[in-house]
Amino acid sequence: MQPHTINFKFPLSMASRLKVLISAYGCEPGKGSEPGVGWQLATHMARLNDVWVITRANNKAAIEAELSKHPIDNLHFCYFDFPAWARFWKRGPRGVNLYYYLWQLGIRKLARQLHAQVGFDVVHHATFVKYWVPAGVAVVTAPFLWGPVGGADTPPLAFWPGLGCRGFVFEAARCLARWIGEHSPSLHFTARRAALALATTPATAARLKKLGTRKVELLIEAALPEQEVQALKKLPPPPSEPFRFVYLGNLLWLKGVHLAIHAFARCGLPKTELWLIGDGPYRAKLVNLAEKLGIAGNVRFFGKLPRQVALQRLSECHVYVHPSLHDSGGWACPEAMAAGKPVICLDIGGPAVEVTNECGFKIPLRSPEETVYLLAEAMRRLYLDSDLRLRMSAAAQKHVEKEFTWTKRVEQLNSYYHMIVNTQE
Repeated sequence: MQPHTINFKFPLSMASRLKVLISAYGCEPGKGSEPGVGWQLATHMARLNDVWVITRANNKAAIEAELSKHPIDNLHFCYFDFPAWARFWKRGPRGVNLYYYLWQLGIRKLARQLHAQVGFDVVHHATFVKYWVPAGVAVVTAPFLWGPVGGADTPPLAFWPGLGCRGFVFEAARCLARWIGEHSPSLHFTARRAALALATTPATAARLKKLGTRKVELLIEAALPEQEVQALKKLPPPPSEPFRFVYLGNLLWLKGVHLAIHAFARCGLPKTELWLIGDGPYRAKLVNLAEKLGIAGNVRFFGKLPRQVALQRLSECHVYVHPSLHDSGGWACPEAMAAGKPVICLDIGGPAVEVTNECGFKIPLRSPEETVYLLAEAMRRLYLDSDLRLRMSAAAQKHVEKEFTWTKRVEQLNSYYHMIVNTQE
């Protein structure tokens, strides 16, 4: 994987290189989602500034292997994890939230030591950022950028019974954890220390202001490498029949896939299919739901696919459906838009910010019954109106090229770095 060559043009006031410390719990080359954010941010930002990154020790092998093949000047990594005996209880996703919280507390000493040696101009807490978890690097006495921050969006209570028992318990536990976090002195310290907090959604922005953060702005976290945007743009168009709706992601209760299945059944459109790409603990219930509604023959469960195979399946579909009930950000919608797919999503969380009215439909959450009805109507409109579908397809691709490349995101973040440094002077 070759490093990206990017030419930025900044005002003279932004021409000087800064010494930047980035906290990136997730940071790994060749990965998507949060680990991809950490890696892309670090490697891109090192072309503009002198960058130090604190990340987990379990990312070290992949990072060092990549840097041995493709060295990057002005980029330095520092690794931290607790000893094996102190984290034996963490296995995969089990215990990840507690471990992440403890990790933030654990890096404070390392961050102070680095600052004493280097003297940072800016400190940035960048990945897995939840508004209710404190940032360890906030203890460094340099201008502090927090985010993009998410985690405040919650589906209306009317939708909770549809989540199933596990989903209901998970959402209740999440709300309790947020409440506890909001009353933590460490969190309030983080909020007060932030010269600027970047919120992924309006709901999170409101929470940050309530915590006492002085300045809050909206910024979407998701971004794609330029070559990936172009590759997605060049995917071949789908066949005219059958007409396919597609969802790509984990099959979890909070992803709202059951709403999409109900809406697809309600449409009753001829020669149509709903493709579900991904896996998860909710799959069996979704299979049973499709059978119960009499549409099992038109709903295909592909399971988890390699990325390139999944993107090929995406190219064979006409419309992307993303009924998630509280994603703070996410990469699925920008990827689908880059591939020219109109998006149907719910008007909540990150997708509601990512998707414009020109690129798709954002369905309000008033009641489960009304939401299913409106999802079905959006499906029907895009099925029947090919001109609308083509206009949304073109608008979606333009929107991604303008707002969702790493060139754009790093330009925005670097401008924020200089802004908070200049404000402190």
